[in-house]
Amino acid sequence: MEIDTFIKAIQMMLAPAVMISACGLMLLALNNKYSSIVNRIRLLNEERRRYMIKMQNNSDIEFVETLRLQSINKQLDDLLLRLRLVRNGIIFHVLGVFMFILTSLIIGAELILVINLFELFKVISFSTGMIFVAIGVIYSLTETIKGYKIVYLDVKADE
Repeated sequence: MEIDTFIKAIQMMLAPAVMISACGLMLLALNNKYSSIVNRIRLLNEERRRYMIKMQNNSDIEFVETLRLQSINKQLDDLLLRLRLVRNGIIFHVLGVFMFILTSLIIGAELILVINLFELFKVISFSTGMIFVAIGVIYSLTETIKGYKIVYLDVKADE
């Protein structure tokens, strides 16, 4: 094996490696957001359960508590939508990472087998990875916009 071939293979493997690293950072942020939303859903759901138990015990619920219960139900619906968007973003970023790993493996196999039959597979796997990451970014962007609108409406409703 010539040194030029080896250097070329390392250079070709660098692009997928950089994308894996970039996706890792994006996944870290998305996982933090996912955890925050899940925790908020659990807290609101627990608060809703307390109101529901109070209602089942035939206790009088004040008007303010009824409004709060309605607000919790609306927030839970909105948070579940956001959670679904973040989940989809995570899934597509992970699929992108998988495709970048596959690209690196194809490049390595090509180097070991000393054949150039995998050119098309390299391009397809890397391009598919980029498409998956782009879809994941779109889901993340959609979630961010939805999150802003939800908070904006909540603040305006209290004014």
